[in-house]
Amino acid sequence: MIFNIRIKDSEEAQKLNAIATKYPFDIWIHGKQGQADAKSLLGLMLMTMENEVKLVVEDDVDYKHLKKDIEPFMV
Repeated sequence: MIFNIRIKDSEEAQKLNAIATKYPFDIWIHGKQGQADAKSLLGLMLMTMENEVKLVVEDDVDYKHLKKDIEPFMV
């Protein structure tokens, strides 16, 4: 599953990192500069330079709670 999100600043990167670490499955951020593990705060900080990125999770995981948690970041 792919969600288009926006990370505006380092504070939002920290919030998204806290959300991602709650889940047992892999969560990735894909942008023009590459990809980063959403559970890596450093990786998320690098992605704050981009306007819009994609949050990617595998299709076979239960992402309903994650989707609700990331609604403030969705574009």
